[in-house]
Amino acid sequence: MISLFIQILASIVVAVLGYKLKSLSFSGAIGTIIVGSAVSIGYGFRGLLLLGVFFASSSLWSKCKAGNKDNLQNKVAKGEQRDIVQVIANGGVATLTGLMYAWTGLNFWLLFFVGSIAAANADTWASEIGTLSKRKPILLTSMKRVDAGTSGAVSVLGTMAGFLGSLLISFISFLVWPEISVILFVGLTIVGFCGNLIDTIIGATFQVAYKCGVCGIETEKSVHCLKETTYSKGIRFCNNDVVNFLSILLASGIGTFFLSLLEG
Repeated sequence: MISLFIQILASIVVAVLGYKLKSLSFSGAIGTIIVGSAVSIGYGFRGLLLLGVFFASSSLWSKCKAGNKDNLQNKVAKGEQRDIVQVIANGGVATLTGLMYAWTGLNFWLLFFVGSIAAANADTWASEIGTLSKRKPILLTSMKRVDAGTSGAVSVLGTMAGFLGSLLISFISFLVWPEISVILFVGLTIVGFCGNLIDTIIGATFQVAYKCGVCGIETEKSVHCLKETTYSKGIRFCNNDVVNFLSILLASGIGTFFLSLLEG
């Protein structure tokens, strides 16, 4: 019980630091405490380590060369300061698996957890590092080059970053959990990378986009240039947070099913 208290306290400290460093909004800090507490209940310090690596590396990359990402703010609906919806979109699956693992103790939920964090890290690294590419990304649906930050667009740099982001999470999990074999390590890396690919596909086909009537830019924002934007494409409720949650859930869920079969 004392150990769990310390772990939850550590989650609170991280949330406060994230708020002070402006990586989290107030609601985002609350969401971080919720996710961190659930992960603590299920996986202890090892789970918090994995969650911490994701949060720290994502925050670091989001602030890396931030001046070069000014144009990105015209495209995305939210800035680098994560709110509770963004935290749950990226950590909601981890929250669920933490509680399920504490209840059942099944290795299935451990793999589900690692796969979800690997997918979240892969997507965040791909998005944050990919925007630094000197060449414009290619939109999957048209195979034409578009502005950085366009949903469903890919670049070589972003794709490589996504793979490395997944690899890092999977490798750390391999080091700290004896239940994760070399085969599972490789499989979880693939699962995380596929999460990034699924995010890109859903973003290109279903994510909502709007058009600014003043400057003509396509954006995720409902208000741009101080005026309401008009609907352009996609499913209206399917914003970036929904896409993130769905891609993480699908990749880690389907991937864990097949890895469990492989494990026997």
